[in-house]
Amino acid sequence: MSKVGREVMIKSVLQSIPSYIMSIFLLPNKLVDAIEKMINAFWWGHGGNMRRGLHWMFWERLSVHKNFGGMGFKDLTSFNVAMLGKQGWRFQTDSNSLVCWLFKARYFPNSDFIGSKIRHNPSYVWRSIFSAKIVVKQGARWRIGSGVNIPFLGDPWLKDGLSLSTTNPIFEPLLQVKLCDFIDQDLKMWKASLICSLFDAQTA
Repeated sequence: MSKVGREVMIKSVLQSIPSYIMSIFLLPNKLVDAIEKMINAFWWGHGGNMRRGLHWMFWERLSVHKNFGGMGFKDLTSFNVAMLGKQGWRFQTDSNSLVCWLFKARYFPNSDFIGSKIRHNPSYVWRSIFSAKIVVKQGARWRIGSGVNIPFLGDPWLKDGLSLSTTNPIFEPLLQVKLCDFIDQDLKMWKASLICSLFDAQTA
């Protein structure tokens, strides 16, 4: 096969085969390394003979996007975490699905996915999805409606996903306050006078 043929084979077939498993289970590092070594050997190999090709680049470099000098092959570890994070995001946003009901009843009955804990004796599927929670949490942002469910401190509801610190002693009396307390629900506007009376000009 030509290099172009091998590239198509790797991207369309070899790296697609484990996609379903990767959306449910966190693959062990040794297994991921073994898969990547086989793909790497196929990429640098010499046709059907048994000779190993000379590896001119590390696999990590080949996994970089073509615009930055790589070949655009998937980093399987990152892809695995992304697929699991997608499942976690479904738990967070599609609470009416049957699978969400099952996992919620078992692992996070009193919170959402982002607020969940690993709990006692979890299944490997839950441990796998839970391992991607940090990715979901880092990428999640509140969309402000009434503000009833949004904590005023610590959650990313400000511009660019920023949040007000929970460790600032000035904000300590507001730890249990919700964002709705600073919004006029009838006018759908901030209570500007209240905000300016409580905070310095920059925070306001």
